[in-house]
Amino acid sequence: MAMGKTPGSSDDEGADAGFAEINITPLTDVMLVLLIIFMVTSTVITQQGPGGGAKAGLKVNLPKGGAADVTARTTDMSVAVLADGRFVLAGNVVAEAELKQAFDTAKAQNPDTVVIVQADEGVSHGTVVQVMEMAKKAGLAQLAIGVREGN
Repeated sequence: MAMGKTPGSSDDEGADAGFAEINITPLTDVMLVLLIIFMVTSTVITQQGPGGGAKAGLKVNLPKGGAADVTARTTDMSVAVLADGRFVLAGNVVAEAELKQAFDTAKAQNPDTVVIVQADEGVSHGTVVQVMEMAKKAGLAQLAIGVREGN
């Protein structure tokens, strides 16, 4: 018989008593940190892209075009017009007044800013012309219309 043991006890009982419960606090902490990192990263990804939202995760059904593609620069401004007529700038839905203000700001920062209008196929021609006229009134004369590649 070993010293320090009580009669009737075995080694297995002492080992199992220490691992009767699992501490999930560290696991929870790690998962919360990963969740926060994911939320911040996904927000940054949707706000980035050429032209401040040109490819920022918005689903706009662009018409097809066969002409040479316009390459977006970092100074370009992309405005998406959704099927219901709402305007999207840098991933955020904006009102008409906010869009005019954004055009004025872009003109002040860089007079050579190209405005790329990405309108859904279902958007009326008048709405596209309205956006282009707002850009012209702000002094932005370089305009382009975004289309899907293919024939």
